[in-house]
Formats: sequence, C-alpha cells, structure tokens
Amino acid sequence: KAQRLLAHRGPQKSFFETLIRSLIILCVAIAVVLSSISVCDGRWLFARGQLFGLWHFCTVSNGSVLKCVTDLSLANVEGLSVGVIPIRSMVSFAVVVAIFGLELLMVSQVCEDANARRKWSMGSVLILGSFLLSATGVLSFSILVKDHLTFTGFTLTYWCEFVSAFLFFLNGISGLHINSLTHPRN
Repeated sequence: KAQRLLAHRGPQKSFFETLIRSLIILCVAIAVVLSSISVCDGRWLFARGQLFGLWHFCTVSNGSVLKCVTDLSLANVEGLSVGVIPIRSMVSFAVVVAIFGLELLMVSQVCEDANARRKWSMGSVLILGSFLLSATGVLSFSILVKDHLTFTGFTLTYWCEFVSAFLFFLNGISGLHINSLTHPRN
C-alpha cells in the first residue's frame, strides 16, 4: 500500500524550487500589504502646500494645520474630481485581484494535487493583472496632476503603490517562468 501511495504522489520538488516559490509568495504578500496601505491612505502628491490624493484634497494653512476635504473639485485641477474615480477603482481592484492571485499561489503549494501547476499559473496571471491595474492607476494619477508634479512631491504612499506595482510585475513574470522551467510542456 505504501508503495502505491508513493507512486501516486509524483516527483518531489527540489529545495531551490520550493525556496523560490516561497520567496515569490512572500514578495506578493508584501506587495499586497504595500498596495493596501497606499490605497487606504491615498495621499499621493504634496505640492505647493497642497496634498492631492485619491480620497481627499488637503491644504496646509499657515499654522501647519492640515485642512482636508473630500470634494476634489476644490483642488482647481481640471478633471481631478472625475478622473480619480477610475483610478481609485483600478488600484483598489488591483489589491483584490492580487489577493486572489496570492491565494491561488499558496493553495498550489499547500495542496499538491494534479491541478497545482494550473493553480500556480492562474495565480501568476492574476498577479500580472494586478500589475496592469496598479501601474495604470499610478500612471493615470501622474498624468492627471502633471502640472503639480515634482519628483520630491510624491509621498511615501505613492511610492508604496509604485513599488507594489513593480513587485506585482516581477513576481507574476517569475511565477510563470519558474512554472515553465519546472514543468516543461510536452
């Protein structure tokens, strides 16, 4: 019986393959956390005493008190109040898609069944989808506030979203690549 059970298990993964897959899962989890923080805070650009964000527009008064409003039309940036709606949706949906991708990556490693390779591939594709949504949101926001852009004006939460988009790309591509290396097509 034991030999039959071992015969049905299939080939064992090497240590390095397991390590690389674990690192990909860890990096995707870090990217999900960074992106979540960035979306929830949403204050992405500080320029000329004004703080532009996905959810709020803030001004700094002379007493260094931050006065924030949710009416983005007060920012006097053409199209900001309408333009951030799809940006908000894209970056929020990127987090959701990345969570589902991360779940598929983890399940493919924990439950090593006949569909584990397919689950890993689908998780990697979802992570690449998160990259597309996140990168489009970051780029669209930059285009929307292009008149106020300065390199040092981007806030830490903007850079969190930028780094998470980069990590989504690297991990999605790496996930697909490791899968093609370890399971070549017949």
